[in-house]
Amino acid sequence: MTTPCARAAAVLGCFALVALGLSACEHTTNTRLVKPSVATSAESMGGMRALIAAAKHEGALRAIALPRDWANYGGLIDGFEKKYGIKVTVENPLGHSEDEIDALRKDGNRSTAPDVIDVGDTFARKAAAQNLLAPYKVAAYDLIPGNQKDPQARWSNNYGGYISIGCDAIRVKPCPETFADLLKPVYKGKVALEGDPPRSATAFASVYAAALANNGAFDNVQPGLDFFAELKNRGNFTPVNSNSATVARGRTPISINWDYINLHYADQFRNKGVNWQVAIPFDGSFAQYFALAINRNAPHPAAARLWHEYLFSPEGQNLRLRAYARPVLMDAMRQDGTLDEAAAARLPTVEGTPQFPTDAQLEKAKETVTQGWAKAVSGRRG
Repeated sequence: MTTPCARAAAVLGCFALVALGLSACEHTTNTRLVKPSVATSAESMGGMRALIAAAKHEGALRAIALPRDWANYGGLIDGFEKKYGIKVTVENPLGHSEDEIDALRKDGNRSTAPDVIDVGDTFARKAAAQNLLAPYKVAAYDLIPGNQKDPQARWSNNYGGYISIGCDAIRVKPCPETFADLLKPVYKGKVALEGDPPRSATAFASVYAAALANNGAFDNVQPGLDFFAELKNRGNFTPVNSNSATVARGRTPISINWDYINLHYADQFRNKGVNWQVAIPFDGSFAQYFALAINRNAPHPAAARLWHEYLFSPEGQNLRLRAYARPVLMDAMRQDGTLDEAAAARLPTVEGTPQFPTDAQLEKAKETVTQGWAKAVSGRRG
């Protein structure tokens, strides 16, 4: 059976550098090598050894909006720092996708700019269209499904999950399991989102899921806005953005969020007086991946590229999986034997095969939500 490394080798001329746990592409041609800031692959700058050396020389990586309890970023940051001795700094850890794009626009090529971003793929498309991202193909690029990456390699999806409903079963009885349940009077003032849908990829996806639960479609997200308008009119929607702190304190006893986030909360607070129950609503099943991308003016361009290689390596992908996030390379890793099967077995069962909106449908939905959200929840125009 051909492994991802072997298949990458056929294209890139790579060999496995076992000690590093990544594909190591050594420069074997007379092609002129490039500097990290314009490298479109590890091979283009001399291979993984050259990339690692350059990244270690930089010694730092600047990220943004990466909470440690989000899709195992704590474990990933610790693993990256230990493996390469490169310090990772995270600005605005509770920020959202739009905050990340704003940082790229505002900071430009300043030393304070983020090197890398992690955003919903809708926001990644927006950043690419604004020429904010650097094209880069990780060693496993060819193994990423075609509908989960930019053809120009300016962004690639790394992990994903399903929209779910999390509930504090001590404070709320009974816990809701569907979007229809959320409209019941018993949930007055209890239903929260992770952020503001025009700025947060998670909240945007929640509106999309609500649309599917209310006779909407990938090309018709308006029923999702109508649902949250009704939720607000009934007094069930709270404007408090949910996160681990609000969940722990009982401020957001019902939270619509990704299944991997809600499942992590269940583990995190199990012994802290919070019985967090998780349901994937069958009436609004919506799956999506999050994209990684590199700032085209990254202050640490080699470290940014090495970070991506790490997050797309089997080690990085399995760290995602151990926090309930579905790795984008999950099928390929299952085939080549690198998948953590025990962690995969812990994922919740979801009926059917996930479907994804087209680029055109995503853009239309994003525009509709951006223009209509403020009016939906406050009666004013966005």
